[in-house]
Amino acid sequence: MSRPQTPAPAARLNGVKGMNDVLPPNSAAVEALEARVRRLMARYAYRNIRTPIVEHTQLFTRGLGEVTDIVEKEMYTFEDRLNGDSLTLRPECTAGVVRAVVEHAMLYDGGKRLYYIGPMFRHERPQRGRYRQFDQVGAEALGFGGAEVDAELILLAVALWQDLGLSDLRLEINSLGQPAERLQHRRALIEYLEQHAELLDEDARRRLHSNPLRILDTKNPALQPVVAAAPRLLDFLGQDSLSHFNALRSILDANAVAYSVNPRLVRGMDYYNLTVFEFVTDRLGAQGTVCAGGRYDYLIEQLGGKPAPAVGWALGVDRLLELLKDQGQERLDMAPDAYAVVADKNAMPQVLQQLQALRALGVSVQMQASVDGVMASLKSQFKRADASGARFALVFGADELSRQSVTIKPLRDGSGAQISHAWADIATWGPTLQSPT
Repeated sequence: MSRPQTPAPAARLNGVKGMNDVLPPNSAAVEALEARVRRLMARYAYRNIRTPIVEHTQLFTRGLGEVTDIVEKEMYTFEDRLNGDSLTLRPECTAGVVRAVVEHAMLYDGGKRLYYIGPMFRHERPQRGRYRQFDQVGAEALGFGGAEVDAELILLAVALWQDLGLSDLRLEINSLGQPAERLQHRRALIEYLEQHAELLDEDARRRLHSNPLRILDTKNPALQPVVAAAPRLLDFLGQDSLSHFNALRSILDANAVAYSVNPRLVRGMDYYNLTVFEFVTDRLGAQGTVCAGGRYDYLIEQLGGKPAPAVGWALGVDRLLELLKDQGQERLDMAPDAYAVVADKNAMPQVLQQLQALRALGVSVQMQASVDGVMASLKSQFKRADASGARFALVFGADELSRQSVTIKPLRDGSGAQISHAWADIATWGPTLQSPT
């Protein structure tokens, strides 16, 4: 009699390369960062907008430029099986925001300050802090043409760095002028680069006549001497463009924001004009840009709306978290306020009643749970409480349970002395456990 065949184990399925799972505790760090962003945006009166992750491909080919790296090499594009439309997973969000603003006539009653948080998709080589699916935070001010709004957005980013305790971020600024000024510079740049054609790499030769400004942003060390001696766009700016740039600089100076003018700073999308800027760091290797943006006064008209100015920036959440981790601040405020240490699992009905009351008061509490019906020793529970990052341990020992009280044991320096409180007074002492925001 033959034995029944044991079915072969199913092959393990892994995620798509460059599209990573975000697991605890990293997911908590992402949530904490997003919470801080939302609080900060509210202080600056920026309101949230959410656009689809799938858009018509034409939005990006028209908005970003057909000869940009994103459109040529990095977009995830596919055909809609129902109607044959060409659709694309959004590689960035500015074009989608502008599309929504135009489609819903959002500027009919004046300018709008908007922000977004969400996933983007680019088919590029995954590396530290740079993935094929990645989250971005962006801020866009649409309908405002003054340099003071450019400055406001930069100050908004600086406030975020300060709130997160980040250092070693440098601000670089430049002006791309207006299209006519860029055209004059483009002609001079092409003429100059043609004189050094033998020194150009493959990418530079490909861009020479289609997008020569991007050659100035090359990361190829061999091209740096050629780029350094190339004609500067700043030298082609007219009085209005220079006045806009100088107005931005005067506001940054008045607010003690350190910056450097980088005449080689350009952006990867065609829609930029006048102000461009980047916050960069040396802590993340070759991909040192953490936040970048600028003014795009012609994109709204380019996507079918009435002419209106706009400016914005975007930052990569993954890259920002890498930077926080590098500076030892990756926990942010994701730790609970308190951790419950419970001596007797039979007391759980009363203990959970107190924990629920604390949570209703806004206190974040992690509960110690039994394993197979057995509570861990108090020593083991205290170790777990400390490892959780909580500021306090809530001790529900035998004495506390008999007195209907809880002992608050500080777990971090500066959290005060150990003290006991009655359950009946929880509305008074409970809120004091909340971590400072």
